[in-house]
Amino acid sequence: MTISSWAVPVMVVGQFALLAVLPVVIVLVGAHRSLRDRAVRWAATLLAVVDAAPLAVWLARPDGAQSLSKDMHPVFAGLIVAASAAVIVALQRARTRRLPAG
Repeated sequence: MTISSWAVPVMVVGQFALLAVLPVVIVLVGAHRSLRDRAVRWAATLLAVVDAAPLAVWLARPDGAQSLSKDMHPVFAGLIVAASAAVIVALQRARTRRLPAG
């Protein structure tokens, strides 16, 4: 799940925004199936919502660009990167809380 959360901003910045849906789904399913930490689940849900917004806009527009990356506003790209960073931070915090002290 950590690799997928790192892959999302790399794919969005690298102009593969439509393919970035796959790691987002992996993060969302992994967070809701295997982790009990609420922060990770909320961050994964936020990432999925933020990633779905430009996809919905692109699909709804009759005059949209040929690719999602070309049609996506840079603010959406920034929000996706920030949401992915939130998932990474939440995963790291959850991992450090589970480790035994000492």
